[in-house]
Amino acid sequence: MQEAQVNRALCICTTLEEFNVVHQLATTYDNFWCTVGVHPDNENVQEPGINDLVMRVALDKVVGIGETGLDYHRLGERTVADMEWQRERFRVHIRAARLTGKPLVVHTRSASDDTIAILKEESAAAATEGGQVRGVFHCFTETQAVARAALDLGFYISFSGVITFKNAGDIREVARFVPLDRLLIETDSPYLAPMPYRGKTNNPSYVPFVAKQLAETRSESIEVIANATSRNFEQLFTGINA
Repeated sequence: MQEAQVNRALCICTTLEEFNVVHQLATTYDNFWCTVGVHPDNENVQEPGINDLVMRVALDKVVGIGETGLDYHRLGERTVADMEWQRERFRVHIRAARLTGKPLVVHTRSASDDTIAILKEESAAAATEGGQVRGVFHCFTETQAVARAALDLGFYISFSGVITFKNAGDIREVARFVPLDRLLIETDSPYLAPMPYRGKTNNPSYVPFVAKQLAETRSESIEVIANATSRNFEQLFTGINA
């Protein structure tokens, strides 16, 4: 990371069982932070309650809630109706974010309509109760219409190594559409390493390849992208300093 001039990282929690390990990693390094949450793909794990999330997000270096969201990609013999447990888990995370004011890290795959609908419902409830729901759609691979809906809800959009892939022209079009002050970049490590490392284990030192592609796609300098995404990261995950 240091050699690649990547000066900070957000370590994502995907089960409560692993939270202590993720949190320890964040507290060991001055330039690491972490989240708490249960990924929608994870079954047969400890199911989070609102208090489980609220308690942990109050700890030092915990700056967000997630990874959370919806994923209908691996339904198998199940139907979308069978995934109500996933939708309820998502609502638990949103409500914890509303109570704490912490941002959500949102995952959505083959489920964008329900993801947006639930966020709209919960955001409407937040408005009447004086809370706020904010966050980021991470590793964005959806359409421009989904990006617009997320932006309208006040969310940021984060791009991963996917935008460097030859067949990702549609995603690059979305990257051109997103306002500079709502852009973020990420690894989604250990997955989705950017070109020229596609297929290998991803790591934070590869983030500059994402920034370079984003700069080329938007006809902006890499310095503009680096400064903007760093600033956006600080603004979304409050309490983080360079």
